Amino acid sequence: MRLWTQPFPRQSQQTAYLGLGANLGDRAANMRDALKRIDGDACRVTAISSLYAAAPVGVEDQPEFLNAVVQIETALPPTDLLALCGSIELEMGRERTIRWGPRVMDIDILLYNDVTLESEDLTIPHPRMMERAFVLAPLAEIAPDVELPGGVSAAEAAGSIDRSGVRVIQDRSWST
Repeated sequence: MRLWTQPFPRQSQQTAYLGLGANLGDRAANMRDALKRIDGDACRVTAISSLYAAAPVGVEDQPEFLNAVVQIETALPPTDLLALCGSIELEMGRERTIRWGPRVMDIDILLYNDVTLESEDLTIPHPRMMERAFVLAPLAEIAPDVELPGGVSAAEAAGSIDRSGVRVIQDRSWST
C-alpha cells in the first residue's frame, strides 16, 4: 500500500469501498437514500453488497444496525471523499452526540485503492474494519480478492472472524 505524502491526483478514477450503516428511522430507506446520494457526479457506484443486520458495537443499548458495503469509482482525493460522505450524513440528519451511538446514517471510507493514509481526520484503511464482521462479510461479498491490512484478502478475513450477530437480511435488490 502507498502512503500519500503529496497532493492527490484528481484526474484519475480511483476505486474505493465505503461502509454504510443505519439504525434510526426507516433504516432500509435511509440506506437506499444514502446510496442514491453517493452515486452522482463525484462518484459512481459499481458494486453493492447484500443488506446485513448486525448488533451494535460499543454502545450496545441501541437498535440493531443495517449495514452494506459499496464499491465506487471516483476522481475525488480521499479527503474530498470524506467531506462528501460527511455532507451526506449531515443532509440525512446525522447528529454526532455519542461515539458509536445511534445514527440515521454512517458512511465510512474502508479502502481507497492501495492507499495508506493517516491524518487527524482520516485513516485509510479504516482502522477497525478487521475487527468488524458487519464490514468484512459484505466487503468479501463484492470484492473477495481485495487486499486488506496484513496482506490477507477480504474473503480470508471474513472467513476467520466471528460472524455471530451478523446476518444477511436482503440480497442486493435492497438498493432498488
